[in-house]
Formats: sequence, C-alpha cells, structure tokens
Amino acid sequence: MRGDASTVPPIETRDLTKEYGSVIANDSLSFTVKRGEVFGFLGPNGAGKSTTIRLLLGLIRPTSGTATVLGADVHDEPALVDAKRRIGYLPARLGFNEEVTGRAVLEYHASIKGDSRLAELLEMFTPPIERPIREYSTGNKRMLGVIQAFMHDPDLVIMDEPTSGLDPLKQEEFNEFIRAERDQGTTVFLSSHVLSEVRRICDRVGIIREGTLVELEDVDTLLSRGGKRVRVTTRGESGSRLASLDGVVDIQRFPDGVQFIYTGEYNALLRALVKHDVREIDIAEPPLEDVFIHYYGESESENTDGIGGADV
Repeated sequence: MRGDASTVPPIETRDLTKEYGSVIANDSLSFTVKRGEVFGFLGPNGAGKSTTIRLLLGLIRPTSGTATVLGADVHDEPALVDAKRRIGYLPARLGFNEEVTGRAVLEYHASIKGDSRLAELLEMFTPPIERPIREYSTGNKRMLGVIQAFMHDPDLVIMDEPTSGLDPLKQEEFNEFIRAERDQGTTVFLSSHVLSEVRRICDRVGIIREGTLVELEDVDTLLSRGGKRVRVTTRGESGSRLASLDGVVDIQRFPDGVQFIYTGEYNALLRALVKHDVREIDIAEPPLEDVFIHYYGESESENTDGIGGADV
C-alpha cells in the first residue's frame, strides 16, 4: 500500500455487528480509516475495542455487517489471508512461549512474513533477545511485540493497548516512532483507554461506548468542542455565581473561586466576569479526560489517565 496510488481505505466497516447471545459487543459500527493516518479507537475496557480488532483480523466472524481490510472483505478468507501479509498486529495480551528466547520468537515471525526492518527496530527498542521470555519484564515483552509487528515493513499496523507495560521513556520513544511511521505513509489503527496517549499520537479518534460508535472526529476538533477549562479566583464568594452561567459544566468550587469547563459563547463569559471582583483567571484547553466526560460521564472518567474495566 505504501506508495500505491490506490484509493481503497486501509480499513472500512459497514454496520459491523457482533453478538454473543444477548450481549452486543459491536453494534452496527461504520467508520473508515484513511491511508497514512494514526486512528485511535478510544473507550474504556469492556466497550468493544478488542472485539472490533478480532473482527478486522478475521479471528471471529461478524453476526452481521462487514468490513474490508486493505481491500479484503473479512468474509473472504483467502483474500484476507493474502492481505495479512501486509499487516502488522500487536495484541493486548502477548502469547509468547515463555521458554524460548526473544531471538527464536523473531526468527519464527521472520520465517512467515520477513524481517526487512529487524536490525533497525532492535536498535530502537532493545529487548534482551538472547534471554528466554520467562525472564522478560512486561516492558521487554511489549517491546518484542512492537518489533514483531513492524519487522516486515507492513502497510497497516493494528495495535491493541500498545504501550501497556512500557516505562515513560520507552512510551515517548514509541510515540515518536509511530509519528515517523505515519509520515512515511504507514496506516496505524490503535485501540486504547489511555487518553493522553491518544492525544499525543492520533490524527483522528473514534469513541466507542457499549459497542456503539458515539463520536468520530479529529483530535483537535474534539478538544475544541470540549470547550475551555476556566479557573477564576475572586474576592469574596461571588465567583460561585459563575456556576449558573449557560455553558458551564463540571463545576468545582473552592473557598475563593470556582473552576469549570466552559462550552458556551465566550463573549457571554466575559460579560459575566466583569461583574465580579476577579483576582486571577486562567483559561486553558481542557485535557482529553474532561472532554471524555461528555461521552461517558463522571463515574467512568475518575482515572486521570484512563478508564478501567474488563475488555470485550
């Protein structure tokens, strides 16, 4: 796909649905991933992210609807098998044989799909490949997984919670690597419940809730629609009256002022502010966590970096 003039989207779903008895894991998902973008599939664990990935890879079959991956319909097994030669996959749960060495794992994957980028990736992510997997830390296992996903220079990479277990330094190196891959034309589809990760590396994001796609937007637009975080310090308690202003949500009061997310018209906010004895004001872009409240509610956004639960 890299360098190809084809206009076929790397991923396209049409009313993709997966039911497990009375449980609907994916409910009529329809979205398109563009060539050469990093697409974040965002939602708390249990929202249906991993089910979507398994459907895209042909590991399970849809109850209804369909999807194409690099032009191959997920119902067409021979076409999908051929397409997988150009796909890298990093699962959330790495199923490496604990008794073999990292080198043996990479040699096995190389025998199936090639290893044109192996040396380059080993210099970047440095897992101890001469040691058996049972001696690996969680971070080293994850780095080995990243290498096997990219070692054959795929056109599309699908990753499920890719930075789980990486220390902050390696996470940032991974983020830089993904941005560079995108600039070279690789398409990346990653699921995550780590909101800060999505903000740093994704071009667009789809938000999934209870199997249903509730938002599909580029990250900058999503943040702009989330309003601004406003913190006002006043003399006396007059600042608390700002909480009644239209467009004020997520209110937090403190002794000499108030903090809130403001989604209303800015001139109205300014008119309200001049009626108060303002000592200090700070207006900033809200973190993605606060934007997420609009889709999941306060109870599921308490973790400042992610949202917990068991995935489906």
